[in-house]
Amino acid sequence: MQADQKKALYEEAIKELISITEGETNVTALMATVSCILSEKFDYYFWTGFYVVDPNKQNELVVGPYQGTLGCLRIPIGRGVCGTAASTRETQLVADVHVFPGHIACDSRSNSEIVVPVVNADGQLIAVLDVDSVELNSFDEIDRVELETLMQRIFAQ
Repeated sequence: MQADQKKALYEEAIKELISITEGETNVTALMATVSCILSEKFDYYFWTGFYVVDPNKQNELVVGPYQGTLGCLRIPIGRGVCGTAASTRETQLVADVHVFPGHIACDSRSNSEIVVPVVNADGQLIAVLDVDSVELNSFDEIDRVELETLMQRIFAQ
């Protein structure tokens, strides 16, 4: 997909999500809506969803709302792409998940991935947005910037 096409799709998705979610405060509803819209909008998204910081086990992420094949139920913070994003609070952009140290294969068909930390208005990590693709090198700086911006606009208000 060309950069201008990708940017236009993100612009469309963000406008749609801002419109739909305006005034909504339920985090589960927000995550479900974001997962659905992004999954529908982008053909190269194979798995789209959230891993939520477990309030009872602060060192683990538990699967939240998602679109796609069966996800891992739990991921230790610090392990794999999602756990690394959670522990560092930095977006992980992975061209080939098979060379990522400690990668956790929830679905062996996934080949590239982007994981964006999600923080609330208090600056507290509440989840990570995880997007997988069956293709290698599916995600780039456009995805990173747009998804980080979207997570901030939806969850940090």
